Amino acid sequence: MSESASSLSPAGDRHFDGLADKFAASLYGGARGELRLALLDRLLPEMLDLHGQPLLDVGGGLGQQAEWFAVRGHAVTLAEPSGEMLARARESLAGHEVTLLQAPLQALPELAPGPWPLIACHAVLEWLADPRRALAILANLLAPGGQLSLMVFNRDALRLSNVVKGNLEKALADRLEGKGLRKRLTPISPLTHGQVEAWSTENRLTIREVAGIRVFADYLREPPENESDREQLLALEQRYCRVDPHWRLGRYLLYTLERPIHSSEEATA
Repeated sequence: MSESASSLSPAGDRHFDGLADKFAASLYGGARGELRLALLDRLLPEMLDLHGQPLLDVGGGLGQQAEWFAVRGHAVTLAEPSGEMLARARESLAGHEVTLLQAPLQALPELAPGPWPLIACHAVLEWLADPRRALAILANLLAPGGQLSLMVFNRDALRLSNVVKGNLEKALADRLEGKGLRKRLTPISPLTHGQVEAWSTENRLTIREVAGIRVFADYLREPPENESDREQLLALEQRYCRVDPHWRLGRYLLYTLERPIHSSEEATA
């Protein structure tokens, strides 16, 4: 892939073939990536009812989240459209009970229909051209009473980040989306909490829990310099990640969505 080439799929989704190194370094490498994983390690057991049920990990990337669930007794199916990312996940997940499936989210109704009692879809919807349709697909994959752990890139946090950097005209024009070009990793479809609320209602999903991931870290003038500072930052993030209004400006928003056992239509039938 040339430096000027687009990395959008024919459907308009962002894909990461040829970008695995950049993806790993930018999104998981360094202090911010470590903080994201540390917060998920704390929040997932608090926000989900986990009892070893089978899990579909949608857009599972390098396999970090799949491994987290696998070591806790879940039989995991990891679906990932990028062959390069899937190959790396296969290496890191050796020895774990994980089934690997090369497929985009849109193909899962045919390739992994479930219904699934537990689905994780972390940092995926913001890379899709039509995240609204994607959430509808995920909702239909859930079993009645099933849980969807959804994490999305927060558009409001992206706006604030641009203001802090002095990009006032860009923020005022609400010109925040990435274009999916070259090796830049600004999401093409950052989402707001209001969109997640509205689309959840459309698909008869109930928001049970919500938290902000990296509420403070991305706005620091200087990153933590030592282990003591990093521990204090983690403690601060953990204290306020579920407290209003702080969670609303997390770099990512983490949700537990639940499909009711009986829909409202069935209840009134």
